[in-house]
Amino acid sequence: MAAKTFDLVVIGAGPGGYVAAIRAAQLGKSVAIVERENLGGICLNWGCIPTKALLRSAEVFHLMHRAKEFGLTADKIGFDLDAVVKRSRKVAGQLSGGIGHLMKKNKITVVMGSAKLAGKGKVTVTTDKGTEELSAANIVLATGARARELPGLEADGDLVWTYRHALQPKRMPKKLLVIGSGAIGIEFASFFNTLGADVTVVEVLDRILPVEDAEISAFAKKQFEKQGMKIMEKSMVKKLDRAAPKVTAHIERGGKIEQHDFDTVISAVGIVANTEGLGLEELGAKIDRSFVVTDEYCRTGVDGLFVIGDATNGPWLAHKASHEGVMVAELIAGGHPHAVDPANIAGCTYCHPQVASVGLTEAKAKEAGYSVKVGRFPFIGNGKAIALGEPEGMIKTVFDAKTGEMLGAHMVGAEVTELIQGYVVGRQLETTEEDLMNTVFPHPTLSEMMHESVLDAYGRAIHF
Repeated sequence: MAAKTFDLVVIGAGPGGYVAAIRAAQLGKSVAIVERENLGGICLNWGCIPTKALLRSAEVFHLMHRAKEFGLTADKIGFDLDAVVKRSRKVAGQLSGGIGHLMKKNKITVVMGSAKLAGKGKVTVTTDKGTEELSAANIVLATGARARELPGLEADGDLVWTYRHALQPKRMPKKLLVIGSGAIGIEFASFFNTLGADVTVVEVLDRILPVEDAEISAFAKKQFEKQGMKIMEKSMVKKLDRAAPKVTAHIERGGKIEQHDFDTVISAVGIVANTEGLGLEELGAKIDRSFVVTDEYCRTGVDGLFVIGDATNGPWLAHKASHEGVMVAELIAGGHPHAVDPANIAGCTYCHPQVASVGLTEAKAKEAGYSVKVGRFPFIGNGKAIALGEPEGMIKTVFDAKTGEMLGAHMVGAEVTELIQGYVVGRQLETTEEDLMNTVFPHPTLSEMMHESVLDAYGRAIHF
């Protein structure tokens, strides 16, 4: 069978892949996209979107229990876990279907199956009908990643779960162990804790949310503990003894092994790129700990082969992958796009309270040799936060003391995942403290705290 020829073949229809395909089609390129499972990839189907739907249900449940604070009455508050999950899956399905519509609208050929690089510019796809051969001058690999599983801690779908099992839980955990306190681990810990599970989080490093600013991590930990979570830092799960209906975790802490019983364990100890068996090494692509090595334009060093998203350099975030997709498509079309700058990509964690950040932490800024000015503003000093009943939180900004450049911004509290984009724009535009001080923020809004945090860095805060 003769190969079908396109200007671009994209392997993987997650956020990076489908965005690359759409942008290339907009630029007049003929495009095929290959996906082995679901359009929208992990993000829409098993990651970003369905987890946010679950967390929204937990947030509403939490607020219902606080009804009296707002002068309201809510009796017999409860939840139906199956219905919560069903809503989450419906949201994911709606968005996945929307990707299919976008493919048709942009005249992109969709091939459902497993792809392999068969040589330079060649892709072989195994479908349920046989094999298809595709060829293109340019190939974009966007195959994403999956949960990392440690020896002895592997998921079984019954007692030990990955994020996929946690998204469609067979039961409501009564006593839950979450291994790992990155975004995935903390979001599931927050969800199940809010619904009433007895949750313990184990983190091998010296603090939870270890990529965040230390002050933000400490503030979040305090809030989680107030909500009833148990946090074990500088601790490691060495072994799991499985004997349904319980799991006994052997946890090393302070040089000693403790044993704790749980009915459910969620392992959230990082990711592994989906790069094996694709023919990358045969073409000459370099792989480092499962991730394909690329330059700032996602080029692999193999002519015409690009790798974007979770299969290559971090941060491993859907919005970073999408922007890389646009960048690569424009590069292929002969444009001159700017490289994606990881320092200007926000990280967001949708636990309760939310956590968001962009740029350097205070510690990283100092390590890089900067003399810094740091501003902080608490939610308790903001009228909108008090009116919302959300007085617990903080916004922190870090500036270069010599130039006024905003080096980083870090937040914890209600809706900070929405607020952070203001600072992201500021970073992208190379904003200084003067620009931010002279900006008028609307009142009453949570965004006023962003202004006050900047003012505080220079001894000018008004409301606290």
